[in-house]
Amino acid sequence: MHTSEREEAAAGAVLAAAVSDEPLNLDAAIAAVESDECGAVVSFSGVIRDHDGGRQVDRLSYSSHPTAGAVIAALADEVAASHPGIRLWVGHRVGDLRIGDPALVCAVASAHRKEAFDACATLVERVKAEVPIWKEQFFTDGTIEWVGIA
Repeated sequence: MHTSEREEAAAGAVLAAAVSDEPLNLDAAIAAVESDECGAVVSFSGVIRDHDGGRQVDRLSYSSHPTAGAVIAALADEVAASHPGIRLWVGHRVGDLRIGDPALVCAVASAHRKEAFDACATLVERVKAEVPIWKEQFFTDGTIEWVGIA
């Protein structure tokens, strides 16, 4: 292992952290974090479901504040710094999404499962709570509802 790789492992590595209007790929996220030093890979894919609050959902549209990319990158850096040795990938989609499309994808690898699970859970919760992204839900009955607007 080279010195830079050791330093990266000690601090945790962020391989990707972005808000994107392009489709997210869980397999690509997992492949990005895999490493010979990592015995655990934990992933999360938040996909669009067909219902919310007892109502049928037709589709969603996500909007973001211009700072959303910087916020998700900063969160990823913080999670990596607080979980030494992990490798992480996180992306949140914006734009129009259909049922089954991934909206949030995270993958975390580490030497052991506990660190990978802890880091992935922390990352997902912080992204959901702190990244300025808002969801517009379009229901099959023609109604619309915004989620995440304070």
